[in-house]
Amino acid sequence: MKVTTLFACHCLGLAWYAFLMHEISGITRRGRKDAPAAVLPYGGHWKFLTVLNLLLQAVYYGVALLVDACVLMKKYRIAKSMFPLRDLLFGALAFPVSMFVFTCFWALYSYDRELVYPKDIDLIIPTWTNHAMHTTILPLVLLELLVTPRRNPSKAKGISFLLIASVAYVCWLLWIHSVTGKWAYPFFDFLSPLSTTVFFLGCAVFLLFFFNMGGFLCRMIWGDSIVILDIYKKKSK
Repeated sequence: MKVTTLFACHCLGLAWYAFLMHEISGITRRGRKDAPAAVLPYGGHWKFLTVLNLLLQAVYYGVALLVDACVLMKKYRIAKSMFPLRDLLFGALAFPVSMFVFTCFWALYSYDRELVYPKDIDLIIPTWTNHAMHTTILPLVLLELLVTPRRNPSKAKGISFLLIASVAYVCWLLWIHSVTGKWAYPFFDFLSPLSTTVFFLGCAVFLLFFFNMGGFLCRMIWGDSIVILDIYKKKSK
């Protein structure tokens, strides 16, 4: 894929996730009277990993877009310095978190949607928005892995970055619970403290699995020791 085409794809990706963020933020701003209690109180939509993932994807596409722009303007030194950040964001967060959100949401939804996405939410969030947040993230992240030349971050750096982000989110959930006395996700109400701890540890294992999956797929598609800038230069010709 030529760099100009890649630039256009990243533009569309950024615009798509920015649009979704605007739609979700609009729900909170309007504060409709028929909004379910789980959506609007303390923390608003920012307590849901799904929404934070949309923000993460938008940030990633923004960085990828800047990289493409630097290559198109032949600012190769700047582009080269940004490759590690772009690939770290994708390999350590954007890919594993999207895979985690897609898998866990639809698994819990299929078992009992009231545990993760109560029917009352349908009053304010259309079905297409639900699929945009929880379904399209999978093909989009796989497509991005396939079309953008990259090197996966080292395991030490990637896992450390993922661990910091995961701990920060768990602390955010615990803080909300300490302030409001309610969990962001209804299924936590059925778990004991020990079960909650085991659940978080299980989630960590899943995230680590998806991180390793992303690294494996990246090596299968792009190899272990590619020179990313050389690939971009060839695509520019």
